[in-house]
Amino acid sequence: MNNNNISFILHKPQLSENIGACARAMKNFNFKKLILINPKPIFPNDKILATSVGAKNIINQSKVYKNLEQALGYIDVVIATSARFRNKNIEHINLDDLKKIDFKKKIAFLFGSESSGLSNNEISYANYTLQIPTNLEFKSLNLSHSLIIIAQVVSSIIKIKTKPFNKSKKIKTASKKEIQSMIKLCIRNLENLNFFNPKEKKPIMLQNLRNIFYKMDLSDKETRILSSVFARLGKKR
Repeated sequence: MNNNNISFILHKPQLSENIGACARAMKNFNFKKLILINPKPIFPNDKILATSVGAKNIINQSKVYKNLEQALGYIDVVIATSARFRNKNIEHINLDDLKKIDFKKKIAFLFGSESSGLSNNEISYANYTLQIPTNLEFKSLNLSHSLIIIAQVVSSIIKIKTKPFNKSKKIKTASKKEIQSMIKLCIRNLENLNFFNPKEKKPIMLQNLRNIFYKMDLSDKETRILSSVFARLGKKR
């Protein structure tokens, strides 16, 4: 296990100071991969660099994407942070449960914007949701505070524990990019069958589909098999 497998994704961050502080928090625990999705401020800017203090290298090496799906192409497991329980069929975990995560895989921690957090649509891309225990009467945490808490816990886990896995080394976990390609094929055929009816229910149906596929821990071979099935079903019409 090593820190290079861990990414921190800021989804639509609004304040330059928070972006810089997040980079600084990452460097405190030797994490290097920062990803931003459609940041509100111009990126990078002087305020971001100033608040990052000694972590300017993380800012300069960070990646910026227009949407979440583009950012997840080479991520194996997404852990979305949320201050509230989601009524979704997705596993909800706490900080202690992070010990069960296989950090040999490419893991991304997803953080929502300061004003609104993560929507159910964004949560649908995740394998897990993670809640940091706080005062029940005041759950709101600053973005960089949330990140540094998780960074410290994960850093400790990586340093003190190597979790054994019995899965064959020949089995390769499907990347998010492979799963996305499979899902797009499935959706395209479902659209041709007029499956998403009524149309106003399509967004929630898409969220549910992503929830199903992303939590299955599919191998690359299984993903190819399902893609072949969806393609063949499309031709049979």
